[in-house]
Order: sequence, then structure tokens, then C-alpha cells
Amino acid sequence: MATMTSLIGLINKIQRACTVLGDHGGEGMSLWEALPSVAVVGGQSSGKSSVLESVVGRDFLPRGSGIVTRRPLVLQLHQTEGGSDYAEFLHAPKKKFSDFASVRREIQEETDRITGKTKQISNIPIQLSIYSPNVVNLTLIDLPGLTKVAVEGQPDTIVEDIESMVRSYVEKPNCIILAISPANQDIATSDAIKLAREVDPSGERTFGVLTKLDLMDKGTNALEVLEGRSYRLQHPWVGIVNRSQADINKNVDMIYARRKEREYFENSPEYGHLASKMGSEYLAKLLSQHLETVIRQRIPSIIALINKTIDELNAELDRIGRPVGVDSGAQLYTILEMCRAFERVFKEHLDGGRPGGDRIYGVFDHQLPAALKKLPFDRHLSTRNVQKVVSEADGYQPHLIAPEQGYRRLIDGSISFFKGPAEASVDAVHFVLKELVRKSIAETEELKRFPSLQSDIATAANEALEKFRDESRKTVLRLVDMESSYLTVDFFRKLSAEPERNASDRNSSDRNASDKNAPEKNAPQPGTQNIERYADYHFRKIGSNVSGYIGMVCDTLKNSIPKAVVYCQVLQAKRSLLNQFYARVGRQEKERLGKMLDEDPQLMERRSTIAKRLELYKSARDEIDAVAWK
Repeated sequence: MATMTSLIGLINKIQRACTVLGDHGGEGMSLWEALPSVAVVGGQSSGKSSVLESVVGRDFLPRGSGIVTRRPLVLQLHQTEGGSDYAEFLHAPKKKFSDFASVRREIQEETDRITGKTKQISNIPIQLSIYSPNVVNLTLIDLPGLTKVAVEGQPDTIVEDIESMVRSYVEKPNCIILAISPANQDIATSDAIKLAREVDPSGERTFGVLTKLDLMDKGTNALEVLEGRSYRLQHPWVGIVNRSQADINKNVDMIYARRKEREYFENSPEYGHLASKMGSEYLAKLLSQHLETVIRQRIPSIIALINKTIDELNAELDRIGRPVGVDSGAQLYTILEMCRAFERVFKEHLDGGRPGGDRIYGVFDHQLPAALKKLPFDRHLSTRNVQKVVSEADGYQPHLIAPEQGYRRLIDGSISFFKGPAEASVDAVHFVLKELVRKSIAETEELKRFPSLQSDIATAANEALEKFRDESRKTVLRLVDMESSYLTVDFFRKLSAEPERNASDRNSSDRNASDKNAPEKNAPQPGTQNIERYADYHFRKIGSNVSGYIGMVCDTLKNSIPKAVVYCQVLQAKRSLLNQFYARVGRQEKERLGKMLDEDPQLMERRSTIAKRLELYKSARDEIDAVAWK
């Protein structure tokens, strides 16, 4: 008995903690629902409050007409080995109430705090714990009394609202229903029995209680009900004799009232044979013994649910991050771990594990080729511009065979156009990398708890990317300059080795074209026309040769620019994005490290709550294991 009494007390403790910390049992049944409790159900003025006070042995509940209980009262009784009685409210955890008149006032004030001084109801429970050597370990839930009509000051839906609230408790499979019915009313009209029959048709969870036996008309009794002939339940009916209004007005001691109740049944000619199974003391023991049986049956499922909750809490702690140590070494370690987590996500973007890195390939495969096609080579290598550049390169002395300086100037001018697309490729890849840094910070779960560290990492990463961009820009411009600094001679040697058409054939062709196209009137002299046409062909050939060489350079740069950009920007970002940041962090003082790890206060509070719940459930599991199987 002592072992199970300890276990019931432990269940009370877990139930209280579930309410304090919140119960997230995952899918299916929550931990609170898995733990058995007793819901006190009855109509208004059925004597519910008197039954509870008799079980507790204290006068502590508000009284009055109409709806007095307007919020659920979760009453947890804790049996102590001695000492005086006292009470504690969950909403005032640091205050002990030894005066139970103050408990009544606190219940009333806490009810009014939510519902106001009206006749409204609320499903937000009041949590009250009573510690006394005169109680058994038990959890009782006092619910608003069932009613049939709304009175003045109550909403029209009050009847349905109260029933819905009561049902939300009694429908749970581990809820024991304490159905209170007054003996001076027909049991067939009992609101409590009607509801209990609906949610527990087999009656295995229902305990029937008859109150006000002493107020029945003379010559009548409740033996038909108490002996189970009028309405049978799987558990025996219990009769209760409440304190009279005169006793209440005189503040008659509850212990004295219990003694008078025992005397009533022992001396009653109708109920004397049932005296040992009547009264509030017997009811409390009966409920406690039943709880023992229920708990014994539920231990495996309770342990399984606690283990599941522990696993979920550990997973949530891992997700939001464990607490950070206060010493500088632990803080530095945490910062480095956060940085590594960010770098992992960033690399996944680049390597294809996450989307975004493919945009860099798009720069090389689409943007760069498109920019190269738009370069104004047609204008730069037009016959007129070739003639102009070649003539300027010759100075006062015209070239004799090949205008080498003209070629070089034309090639230099053409190659300079490549600098624009080269720099644009560098900037485009830089933009993609910056965007990937932003996305990676947002997607790094471990970093979400440290807004300041997020900002510091973003700043450091972007500073590094700027350096990589500068180096990449220098490199691609060098590639372009290198193409100008040393021309590929073989290209032009191959051109000179190609057999040229006979000059006379060429002149003949020009003449034929002239005969067909040029008007005869005012036609120039044949000698002058041949010279001009030869010069036009000559400059077009130079432009064509330069265009061919620039095409070869274009193909080279189309391959080398992406290589340079990847080497200077992408690979450097993968390898050393936060190297400078690591160096700076290693030199920081403890105070600065602490500022970098300034968490969101709500997240810190959430972690603290989870840690408390985790500690509670681990302790509960160990204690249940230690107590249950003795």
C-alpha cells in the first residue's frame, strides 16, 4: 500500500508538472490524458462542493447560488507524514496558504481574473495542491455544474458550453467519473448519470455518489440506488451526508463533520448494514484503491509515453541548440561549430546538394557567351575603320607588304572589348555567391538562435567575397591583357602560306563586276577604278584576318574566364570563406564572444522550459521504475 501510495503521489506530481510546463505527447494520447484522474460531475446544487470538502477535510470552496464553479479546479491531494495542512496555487507557486478561508478567496479572485465578475465560464483550469496527513494521494477535477437553462447574465449557449467543457474531461479513456446525484431527486433525472452513461456506457469508469441522504422525505430511502437495484454500476454506490447549512454557517470543523457522518450511517436503521461502505472517508479510500489498480494497468503505456516524450524533447533541444557554456572556451567552441554548420550548408548549395549553385554555371553557359556575341566587332573591323586604323598606324610612310602595326592596333582594340564581359562574369558570380551566403545563413538551423552571430558571419563572408571578386577581376583582366601582349604567330603564318589568287584574275573579276554594276555615264578611268577596288579588297582581307584571330581569342577566353572565376571566387569561397573571421574570433575577449552569442530571449525561455520538462520526465520514469515493481 505504501508503495502504491507513493506511486499515486508521483502521478500527481507528473500531472502537476504537465500543467506547469505544457504537455506535448506527440501524435495520439498526451501524457496528461495517459495519467488517471477523477472528474467530479454533477448538476448545480447537487452537493459537489460538499463532497470535495469532505474528501479533503477542509472548508475551502466558494459557495453561493447559481454557477459558483466557473472554471475547472484541478485539485491535487498530497498525503504528508505529519505537520499542518497547507495549500499552494500554481499561479502563485511561492506562496503557501495555511488559512483555508484565504484559499476560498484566492479561488474566487482567480476565477474573476479570467471570467470577470460575471456568470461567464472559462475552460482555463485553476491548479490547487493541498498537503495534509488527513488526505489520500488523489487528483480531483471539480467541473462547473450541469444546468438546463440559462439565467440572467449568462449567454444563451451556457448549457451547451458547460456540457462541452465537462465532456472534454470525462470522454478521456483514463478519466474516472465521479457522478454526483442528490438523493432527494429521482435518479432517472440525474444530469451526471445521464452524461456518464453516454461517455461510459459500460459503467467501468463511473463511481456513483448519492448526496443529501439526510434530506430525503420521511419514510423514504435510497437503498434501491445504493444497493444497485435501481441503476447498476460496476463500482458500488457511495452515500454521503453533507454538512447542513447551519454547520457551514457555524464553521463546524470538517473532522467533526466526518465523525457525525459516520455516526449517521452507523445509527441509521436503513443504512446501518452499509455503514462500512458509506461516507466521504470511504469514498476517498475507494477512489484511491481504484487508482492503484488503474495505475498498475497503465504503467507500461505511461512509461512508453514518457520515453517517447523524452525522445521528442531531446530532438527539439538538438534542433534549437543546447545551452552555451559561460567560459570563453565553450563560447568559442560554439561559435566555431555554428560557423562550420553554415559552411556545410553553403558548400551544399555550391555542390548541388541544395539549389542555387547551378546559377554560377548559368553565368558561364549563357550570360558570358551572350555578352561575347554582342561585342561590336562588325563596327570595329568594318572596311572603313580598318582603313582608318591602318593608315594611322603607317604614319607618313605607307606600308609596303603587310601592315603589321595596323594589325596589332586592330587586334588590341578588338581584344579590349573582352574586358567588359570578363568583368561582368566576375560580378555576376559575386552576386550569386552573396545570395547563397544569405540563403545559407537563413537555412542553418543552428544559427537561428544567435541573431548577432548571423550578422557577424554575413559581414565576414561578404567581406571575403569582395576580396575574392577583386582578385578574380584582376585575374580575368590579366587574361585579356595577355592575349594582347603576345599574339599567336602561327595563325598569321598560316594565312601567308595560303595561295593567293592571281592579281590579273582578281582584276578581271573586278572589271567584270564593274561592267555589270557600274553605270557607264561619268564612269571613272579604268586604272583608277582598279586601284580603288584593290585597296577595298585589301582592307576587307585585313579585317577578315583580324576577325578570324579575334574569334580564336574569343574561344580561348570563353574557356579561360570561367576557369579563372571559379578558381579565384568559387573555390576560394569553398575553402576559405570564413578564414579571416576565424582569426578575428580567436583574438576576441570573453565579453565580445558573449555578445556574439546573444540569443533571442524567447528561445532561451523555450530551451529552459524544455530542459525542465526533460528533467521532470526522466525523474518520473526513474521513480516509477523504482516504485512500481517493488
